[in-house]
Amino acid sequence: MTTAGQLRVSARFADRQIDDLTVDLQRPSVARLFIGQLPDVVIKTVPYLFTLCSHAQRAAAQAAVNAALGETPRPPEQEALWLEVLHENLWRLLLDWPVAVGLPPAREAFIAWRALRQDAGCVAQTRDLIEQTLRPLVAACRERLAAATGDMAAITPAPDSRLDAEAWLAYWRGEFAEPPPLPVPASVLAAYLARQAEVEAAVTALADGLPFPIARAGSAGWGVGQTLTARGRLTHAVHVVEGRVARYRVQAPTDGFFADATALAALLANRRFVGLDQARQALEQAILALDPCLPYTLEVHDA
Repeated sequence: MTTAGQLRVSARFADRQIDDLTVDLQRPSVARLFIGQLPDVVIKTVPYLFTLCSHAQRAAAQAAVNAALGETPRPPEQEALWLEVLHENLWRLLLDWPVAVGLPPAREAFIAWRALRQDAGCVAQTRDLIEQTLRPLVAACRERLAAATGDMAAITPAPDSRLDAEAWLAYWRGEFAEPPPLPVPASVLAAYLARQAEVEAAVTALADGLPFPIARAGSAGWGVGQTLTARGRLTHAVHVVEGRVARYRVQAPTDGFFADATALAALLANRRFVGLDQARQALEQAILALDPCLPYTLEVHDA
């Protein structure tokens, strides 16, 4: 298991459908390292422990601590946060999704953009990438996904920007038994198109200098901070007692989507397949739609 954890997905192919879908998510207890630490130490440590989406991780930790201690929020690194979302979404759209539907990836275009994303002309370069490479590739991928799933998704879904720090705080304080659920994509194609919409929205926000979505809630030592990543809503929750961290929790989108097989099964409901290979490809696409932030293994057994 890596420092991020490991995900195992298994299923059985029988009667042209996927049955007995199981999900096993194993995560190391990283948050326990924060117990007994000063809150500021946690904020500084988080990006080094959670290197994927590190800017978002730090922003959520900062928001949670600020709320718990009643501090004035410190200005986040807006540009870095928007670029992080762009990087993760473009990685999936240009490299992973084409391969998932049987098309060649736009590797050279992505590498060229990645090398120049910190330059002053990043917005113009990103818009060129969207116009010349991303949109034609999305059209081709969309056609293949629609043909495979029968889902036309004529209207591109808007990016999901719902943050619910107040509801999460109520759970964190013990008022509810379960945390607020993550919104699950309506379909694999809807999840894919949402990625494109997020890229378009992020480059516009970057150009216009818009604030990155961050929410916080709490007081008297209890704090919740939330922000968005390319995978969905990220939550950090802290309880500070006598100036030290007594409890801490990080809830990434992966923790919600892969807590069990419910979200994955919903994306595959009522699907029928001509054979094992097609069923496995559909399952790979459904996993990619939920986009776990850690390595995974997949086993599909032919009954």
